Amino acid sequence: MPSIIVPRPVPQSHVPLIAGSLVVVFALPLFLVTGWQFGGWVLAAVLWAGGQALSLVLQRLPLGMGSLATSGAVAVGRMFRAFAVMVVLLAVAISDSSLGLAAVIVYALAYTVELGTSLVAYYGGEART
Repeated sequence: MPSIIVPRPVPQSHVPLIAGSLVVVFALPLFLVTGWQFGGWVLAAVLWAGGQALSLVLQRLPLGMGSLATSGAVAVGRMFRAFAVMVVLLAVAISDSSLGLAAVIVYALAYTVELGTSLVAYYGGEART
């Protein structure tokens, strides 16, 4: 018997953003205590803050069939965010591998926590009927 996919409303929670940001914040003492390159943490924190600021701006734009132009702009903006972060991290990793690796680890952990929290919020919500 085929399963019926029931869409869910997009959760309007800032919990994923806060969870990912906490990863970045809690990485700072780890960098200071272990003596890892502080610049890697700074780079990850700046990229994280810039990406989240762009996300918050895009989140305010209307989506749906009634506003196809802004829906397209949101899609392009979200792809640009990921592409821009990837290009910066790749360029830094090529020029200074230890700095780039530190930044990649912090950013990847924060992104993973944000994504996981978003999935829990989405699938934990009520399905539309």
